[in-house]
Amino acid sequence: MEYNLADLWERVVDTVGDKEAMVCGSRRLTYREADDRIDRLAHLLLARGIGPGDHVAVYLHNGTEYLEAMIACFKLRAVPVNVNYRYVEDELRYLLTDADVKAIIFHREFATKLAAIRADLPLCEIFIAVADQSAENIAELGATDYEDGIAGSHSGRDFGPRSADDLYILYTGGTTGMPKGVMWRHEDIFFGALGGGDFAGNAIVTPEEIADRAKVGRTRCLPACPFMHGTAHWMAFTTLFSGGTVVISPERKLDTRKLWQLVADEEVNFMVIVGDAFARPLVDELLEQNNAENGDASPIDLTSLLVILSGGAILSPSVKVALADALPACMIIDGYGSSEAGGQGQSVTTAGHEPTQVPRFRVNTQTTVLDDDLHPAEVGVVGKLARRGHIPIGYYKDPEKSAATFPVVDGERWSVPGDHAVIEADGMITLLGRGSVSINTGGEKVYPEEVEIALKAHADIFDAIVVGIPDARWGERVIALIAVRPGTDPEHATIDAHIREHIAGYKVPRDLLFVDEIVRSPAGKPDYRWGKAIAIERFPAAASG
Repeated sequence: MEYNLADLWERVVDTVGDKEAMVCGSRRLTYREADDRIDRLAHLLLARGIGPGDHVAVYLHNGTEYLEAMIACFKLRAVPVNVNYRYVEDELRYLLTDADVKAIIFHREFATKLAAIRADLPLCEIFIAVADQSAENIAELGATDYEDGIAGSHSGRDFGPRSADDLYILYTGGTTGMPKGVMWRHEDIFFGALGGGDFAGNAIVTPEEIADRAKVGRTRCLPACPFMHGTAHWMAFTTLFSGGTVVISPERKLDTRKLWQLVADEEVNFMVIVGDAFARPLVDELLEQNNAENGDASPIDLTSLLVILSGGAILSPSVKVALADALPACMIIDGYGSSEAGGQGQSVTTAGHEPTQVPRFRVNTQTTVLDDDLHPAEVGVVGKLARRGHIPIGYYKDPEKSAATFPVVDGERWSVPGDHAVIEADGMITLLGRGSVSINTGGEKVYPEEVEIALKAHADIFDAIVVGIPDARWGERVIALIAVRPGTDPEHATIDAHIREHIAGYKVPRDLLFVDEIVRSPAGKPDYRWGKAIAIERFPAAASG
């Protein structure tokens, strides 16, 4: 057996079929029950003409259906395509067209958007709707109801042989530009992001070994972020391939009280979030629960929780400390990686241990820093973070960007997505930030993430992002957009004095722009394009020179 994701899933099913695999609301599925639903969905797609290499859009909120749809595609050697459910019609049209989608599995609430652009999707003829609380009309799309469809389909694994070369595609918008489809071989994504390798020298050696691990798997993982982004479904599949249980919140938005209650009710021991956008409200809820003067909220028993992992966005040091102090038995892990490189490193914080003020990661053996000539950088030299080994084969239909991001150096392929970093004498790597959003002010390079960390350490600042706008004198001017905590009104001077204690003067924002809320993606990543547009609108004189 090769390292094919569907084959690996089936081996786990055959080993621990009666163990609980997925929980969402009132639905509880063992591995065998989940596999039966997945087989039926795969046969439904097969009967409609979906086969090897065909692309199937997964346009869903979190639920068991999301993971079922992905695995059903893998069984057919088809390719699931993640869709951002916040896209407007133009963005949705672009992605579905770029991805050459032939079928769409969607929540019913999205039917109107799909109907509006259907004429622009000549390749797509198959629509399968998952019921929700909406009353959107799916008849116009000729859509099949998901549950009716699998109930009327047949089970069984009478599918053809599969390959380690089958494709997994993850569409990523990054911080700039249009979405790009990152193409991975099944074997590479398994080792790169889905649990095939780890930091303890305990990597899977043979496909058969996954069965032994499944027998002892005890992880109960709650991905609190959307499955439409890699962080959540990477951790979900890592859990499933180890024989654990994926606990899924049925809520469509972050309700911190309900999320903590779900952790307690399901005895979750591993929770996945994305950055401060998730962590800060969760910390505030914990503080409220532990406030002796608050007689309305009774503490929730979170003793089962052993690990909180943030992926996709780095936690600020102040938030790490607050989480660790509120949950002293829990490890707080910053996991570093990207759609183009998989999981690369981690930084661990525990109660009583102050985290570093700059992001420092212990990375895997395939990751290093390359200089401008794409050779290993010397200690202390700023370069680009890179990974070799199990990496993607490129971007879908974009050979030019593929060549730039996945260069071949001395006969070896690397993934170089654009994050700037420095390798330290102890082998740790200090992450500076994405080069595409770095700010050049007076010839000095400023990385927004470093300034944001300093800002968010201020007690009155709830969230912040930092952007650069054109400036006639400095080239670019550093601007901070800030959302303050309710009931606070910090002065510019006090914020300025605070951040000057943490970063050099040339990095300090020249202007502050107070906003009600920082716009982020559903996964918690900052929307730098939005921030820059707002800043230019507010400070037109600087932008125009």
